[in-house]
Amino acid sequence: MLSLQLIRENPDLVRDALEKRHDSAPIDEILSLDKQRRNLLAEVEALRARRNEVSKEIGKTGEKPPQLIEEMRHIGDRIKTLDEQVKSTDEQLNDLLLRVPNIPHPSVPVGKDESENRTVRTWGEAREFDFKPLPHWELGEKLDIIDFGRGVKLSGTRFYVLKGLGAHLQRALISFMLDLHIQEHGYTEMYLPFMVKQECMVGSGNLPKFADNLYHDEEDDLWFVPTAEVPLTNLHRDELLPPGTLPLYYVAYTACFRREKMSAGKDTRGIKRGHQFDKVELYKFGAPDSSYEELEKMVNDAEEVCRRLGIPYRVLELCTGDLGFASTKSYDIEMWAPGCGEWLEVSSCSNCGDFQARRTNVRFRPEQGARPQFVHTLNGSGLALPRVLIAVMENYQQPDGSIAIPQALHPYTRFEVIK
Repeated sequence: MLSLQLIRENPDLVRDALEKRHDSAPIDEILSLDKQRRNLLAEVEALRARRNEVSKEIGKTGEKPPQLIEEMRHIGDRIKTLDEQVKSTDEQLNDLLLRVPNIPHPSVPVGKDESENRTVRTWGEAREFDFKPLPHWELGEKLDIIDFGRGVKLSGTRFYVLKGLGAHLQRALISFMLDLHIQEHGYTEMYLPFMVKQECMVGSGNLPKFADNLYHDEEDDLWFVPTAEVPLTNLHRDELLPPGTLPLYYVAYTACFRREKMSAGKDTRGIKRGHQFDKVELYKFGAPDSSYEELEKMVNDAEEVCRRLGIPYRVLELCTGDLGFASTKSYDIEMWAPGCGEWLEVSSCSNCGDFQARRTNVRFRPEQGARPQFVHTLNGSGLALPRVLIAVMENYQQPDGSIAIPQALHPYTRFEVIK
């Protein structure tokens, strides 16, 4: 969340950020509640000072005049009432603060939506086919590696079953990506719960704003993770990291669960968008003075997966109107899918600054004896399935309807073609 002090001292800065994001937040209400809270605290402080003064007077004289006793009683009752009002105001204020998005970094291009994102680089040449490339849903059914009908029979729309070599290929992609990031990019692998407490969703910025898009078990009050970003954000909750700890690099595979209410009616064919999908997540806890360098490194780490697989891709810098709620700066990586005829987002890498760390209270000491500071948190897909699976299937399809396996995956698949 944003610091209340920042909103109080720079309300126009925050309003300008909201305007650039084409978003809204209850800034006036926050400022009003903040003023009300400070007035309440000032009255409480004055009453406590008076109570201390009266106590000293009684202590000096040893006498307890009825009027002072009555005054003390009134002061005690008033303090109790004010404390309850302060508590209620704090709760209202905190709830409103949780609804304010992060402030875009000054380098982020101003724009209204994804149409104004900026392409910063591209890699690879789109393959030229001497036959009409098929979309993955046709390839998958012809090769009997994707079963849409049984996915719907089991769980309903936006579910599918990967079968045989299709399931094996997905597993190979996950193992390949994990090994690359662990062995060559310096990340520590984590295996995480797929369900988390409510405060973890609040800490990552998913609650309260995106409650409608999350799956929730009401009986145990556990929330299914929409991405491994959520448990990783909370890994060091309420910790003070000692000097020399940062940066911390984590990588984790999880299944991810989303209702996809915000994309109703979109991408209904194939496996591009489902309620359950797999993802390898990159995550960093960094120092404020180097977090934007760490973001560029993270993007390169994600790009390396695309390069190793030999699939053309492009990197987009997101404009203010397309930034995620918690992000201050983001890049998307999109792979080319010739069968679908579109660019598929396989990664979004973001620097959230201290926005999540304030919610989770993760701090560090820059050096021994130094004042604690909030860490900066960064997250990115490294990469997201099944879109990488789609890109592999469609880019490596052959004239006879088979799919060649990228060289980088051979040690993981132990087969070179699906036919």
